Amino acid sequence: MEDNYNLLSKKGAWGDQGDGTYVNPVLPGDYSDPDVIRVGDDYYGISSTLHCSPGMAILHSKDLVNWRMIGHVVDDLTSIGPEYNYNRMNRYGRGVWAGAIRFHKDKYWVYFFTPDEGLFMSTAADPAGPWEPLHQVWEVSGWDDCCPFWDDDGQGYFVATNFADNYNIHLFKLSEDGKELLHDSDTIIHQHKGSEANKLYKINGTYYFFHSEVRCEEGIEVRVVMMLRAKHIYGPYEEKEIIHTHGKDVDREPNQGGLVQTVSGDWYFISHQGTGEYEGRPLHLLPVTWIDGWPIIGNDTDGDGIGEMVWGGRKPISGHPVTVLSTNDDFDRAVLEPHWEWNHQPRADKWSLTERTGYLRLNACQPIDKDNFFTVCNIISQRAFRTVHNEVTVKIEISGMADGQEAGLCHFAQTYCMIGVHQQNGTRVLKFNHSGTMEWGPELSGCTLWLRSVWNLDGISQFEYSVDGDHFTSFGGAYQLGWGNYRGDRIGLYSYNCESEQGYIDVDQFCYEIAGEM
Repeated sequence: MEDNYNLLSKKGAWGDQGDGTYVNPVLPGDYSDPDVIRVGDDYYGISSTLHCSPGMAILHSKDLVNWRMIGHVVDDLTSIGPEYNYNRMNRYGRGVWAGAIRFHKDKYWVYFFTPDEGLFMSTAADPAGPWEPLHQVWEVSGWDDCCPFWDDDGQGYFVATNFADNYNIHLFKLSEDGKELLHDSDTIIHQHKGSEANKLYKINGTYYFFHSEVRCEEGIEVRVVMMLRAKHIYGPYEEKEIIHTHGKDVDREPNQGGLVQTVSGDWYFISHQGTGEYEGRPLHLLPVTWIDGWPIIGNDTDGDGIGEMVWGGRKPISGHPVTVLSTNDDFDRAVLEPHWEWNHQPRADKWSLTERTGYLRLNACQPIDKDNFFTVCNIISQRAFRTVHNEVTVKIEISGMADGQEAGLCHFAQTYCMIGVHQQNGTRVLKFNHSGTMEWGPELSGCTLWLRSVWNLDGISQFEYSVDGDHFTSFGGAYQLGWGNYRGDRIGLYSYNCESEQGYIDVDQFCYEIAGEM
């Protein structure tokens, strides 16, 4: 049965199958470093966002299979530090790393580290926001993967890895308001190569400390998911591996994630899996069974007390709408939809949803370095998914462009590729740019242009353009979507001018169509 699900996954199936079953991944896109909680019959998750703004994505589900983004914790990345701003853009692969979400005293709490600036937290009465202004708990570097925990007596604790110091895992007490670590309580509770993904739970009176670490199994180094348990929070802890991992090419290394119990009492593990592929680290759901007081992730097929990867099964809860990945936008709202994120913190005076009602206006900015795409500010993007067919079409109005300006549709991760318009001497020309290799197209005389990117499971994109919205022509070479800076591919919109601050485009529609969706 599980092999059949695995075959489905390899053929591009994902999520809710509409017949009471699901296939992993439940979200075939970059939802890295997840954590999950249940409040009532609602499930809330978080996902790291690194150098993208707004930061720390919030997701919601009613059944653990069908998820949607509902907001972010960090509105302004410059509240973390100046390197995230549009005039520096110096935090690729850094920024908002793995964190944890918890519900305590009728509020939602999120904690996370950035590897350079330290520990931050925020709270909200509603997980969709607004979230309280970000609070810096500890200015420090070299720490990551944290989790708060409040015991039955109300005392708060906090666990995190000091990866700069031999991956020692520390346990602190929290102040009553949760905004300070009590450093005189600092205790090292574990150490192993590569230790990360820390979560702390108390289940049926026993403390469980979840984490992963790097071990040699079957002759290769893999990330192994471990659990420690003890009757006292400071130990002594006993240790157990709770799911076999065989490498990223076999089971995609379930790693970062969180345990959650449904209303009916069943347990599950939400995880990201995979690294180095163009879709990033997609979201997976695995069943959890309890054997001799240990949570076992996946299926213990050989009876050794250690789980194996599960690629699908019966849905935990039935009767809820199927996830729609399509992230279409006609920009009729006064705020951006949650699926949009900027590359670093954008320049606020260079974009607007109100200057022209029903359009996203992207004014041209000068890059920090005119020869470096990754210093172009105000690139707005979203996740590129791995499905059997993906088609993104954007309709833009280009009559407001100025000499020196370039604008259009792009993909980027470690490399980049874009199709758009370049205006010079009053003439607008179609332009393809693959990481610095250019191809020039026809002169454009109209005021409206449609641009499109099409890719399938292999992630090989082909750009197209149209001047009437009906007839599209391929332009430029094929581009292999990729991975970079701990991120999967992003597809986005750009508008910049290397000569001046002049010019703008108006984005009328952004349509992301995925095979099999209405």
